[in-house]
Amino acid sequence: MKIAIASGKGGTGKTTIAVNLAKNLAQQVQLVDCDVEEPNCHLFLHGDKTETEVVNLPMPEIITSRCDGCGECSDFCEFNALATFGGPPVIFPELCHACGGCRIVCTRKAIVEVDKRIGIIDSINVDKITFLQGVLDIGVQSAVALVDKLKQKNDPSIHTIFDAPPGTSCPVVATLQGVDYVLLVTEPTPFGLNDLKLAVLLVRELKIPFGVIVNRMGIGDRRVHEFCEKDAIPILMEIPDDRRIAEAYSKGHSIVDVFPEYQNRFKELSDSLFKNSDKKNGGNSVLRSNKSGDLYNIKDQSIV
Repeated sequence: MKIAIASGKGGTGKTTIAVNLAKNLAQQVQLVDCDVEEPNCHLFLHGDKTETEVVNLPMPEIITSRCDGCGECSDFCEFNALATFGGPPVIFPELCHACGGCRIVCTRKAIVEVDKRIGIIDSINVDKITFLQGVLDIGVQSAVALVDKLKQKNDPSIHTIFDAPPGTSCPVVATLQGVDYVLLVTEPTPFGLNDLKLAVLLVRELKIPFGVIVNRMGIGDRRVHEFCEKDAIPILMEIPDDRRIAEAYSKGHSIVDVFPEYQNRFKELSDSLFKNSDKKNGGNSVLRSNKSGDLYNIKDQSIV
């Protein structure tokens, strides 16, 4: 089963949930940090690095001696990564999506592809956790491409938890595509509610079943709860605004490692998500989607 942890904005506790859920799962699990522009799962996981893979993208390069400035390549590119002014095209690498279309449409074979490094993928073993993280090179804007490479390394034989980037941008969409369930982490504040609404719109557009985790309970009001109740969105867990948790976080410690009372709470969460999920059609997960992509609550047989 593939679970994604997401949020409408940064700083809600996504990584906290992802790491603690992975640590408290009783079986082998894969944790993938898809926040390639600012990964931080590694701050709470300490293990042996087994591999570092350099990730490249094929970028177009012009052989000027063959180019007649016809402009076919720039006309083809919907992202305006090439511009022709009567001569060989000018390439804007930051706009290039590495589709290879410009090379294909060039009848004079004036475009070749060269590898351009965009970042790295680290593989780390931490007890029963296989941890993967992507790190985008400074100045590179191809976050989606690195997220896609990360997801290609996913082992389908074990459960996988994806720690998504914050917000609702393209790298988030790339992370969520193909997952079985999304946990949306929010906080009970007006800002948290506003960004939760954006995240809910996104996962509904993608037709992925989801639930909500409310972090830092006690710092705001109950408008998040009222919104979830009105829209029949399940709140699967609440974590209080506890100074002890904040202190542990600042030292790089996980909640389940420092506070044993939270082990049962995360176990209940993982059981509801993963229990018997290997049985594709007959699993006992509390929440899963029906054929229409709606969130289906097994307990009361209702579509929410």
